Amino acid sequence: MFRTDPAKRVSRFYRVEISANLFQEFSVLREWGNMGGKGRQIIRLFPDLLSASLAADSVRETNLRRGYLRG
Repeated sequence: MFRTDPAKRVSRFYRVEISANLFQEFSVLREWGNMGGKGRQIIRLFPDLLSASLAADSVRETNLRRGYLRG
């Protein structure tokens, strides 16, 4: 997802990704920052795909309300 506002000189990104690991857990990776920069990230573990998917959807909806657009 991306958010740009040339008047405020804002150009940001936000990425949400779900992946499985070797221990049969699912992780939700959240990465955000200024475009062209390194950014920051957080990884949370979940016991099943449903709970990971619900968490990722919640993050996406929050950022869409904040003005991010799907890229």
